[in-house]
Amino acid sequence: MSFWPLVIPPDDHDGDHRYIHVVGASVFVDDRPAASTWEVHCIGVVDGQLWWAVDVPRDADDPSYGASLDLRDFYGRAPEHHWLAAGRAVQIVEWARTHRFCGRCGEPTQPAPGERAMRCPTCGLLAYPRLSPAMITLVTRGEPGPDQQVLLARGAQWTRPMYSCLAGFVEPGEALEDAVIREVREEVGLEVGAPTYFGSQPWPFPNSLMIGFTAEYVSGEIVCDPTEIAEADWYRRDDLPPIPPGISIARRLIDAWLAG
Repeated sequence: MSFWPLVIPPDDHDGDHRYIHVVGASVFVDDRPAASTWEVHCIGVVDGQLWWAVDVPRDADDPSYGASLDLRDFYGRAPEHHWLAAGRAVQIVEWARTHRFCGRCGEPTQPAPGERAMRCPTCGLLAYPRLSPAMITLVTRGEPGPDQQVLLARGAQWTRPMYSCLAGFVEPGEALEDAVIREVREEVGLEVGAPTYFGSQPWPFPNSLMIGFTAEYVSGEIVCDPTEIAEADWYRRDDLPPIPPGISIARRLIDAWLAG
């Protein structure tokens, strides 16, 4: 099982094709395109098949007849590398939808040959797909062992009673490690140290790259920023609140800590 992202389809591909129809922000996967006039983008080769993203126009009939799935619902119903390919499709389609005109002079743009970019034929400005890097961190307190605690928080805008790691977008000119320290200080008033890289995850909601860290508590008492955090607290392994599902890197961080 594999996913090989591509911008330009290979000339020698003689296998099957699949089409990820992007209906709004939902996806419907089929073996044939629904309409030859709809815009398509090469996604890559998935398990030997060449996958394409199809931009379903807003005023077109739904080719899935209501069966398209939000990416969160698609997760778990298909292998994870299919979910990654579908997330890439949604992001590329949305990028193309929102870059039809030059952001500098307003002229209609054109696909740049040989690369994933929209080019303005008048002023030459190139627009590439946008990624918004965001850090997410699991903060621990105490020595490793059964009594060690982790900091988990519930977002102010969340509708479900779920507790997760702290996260936030990286600011211009800021190192990832500095973003970890700043976000924890801003959201819950704590000082942390020793930010350590854990892993990353593409997060197509809508165009983030989540970069996971662990960090160690240094000082301070929890004081939540009410615009961001509804509540936060320290938890032991044997007394965890509801935590995120397996789709997220937040759960991977928590599971790795639980595994010791």
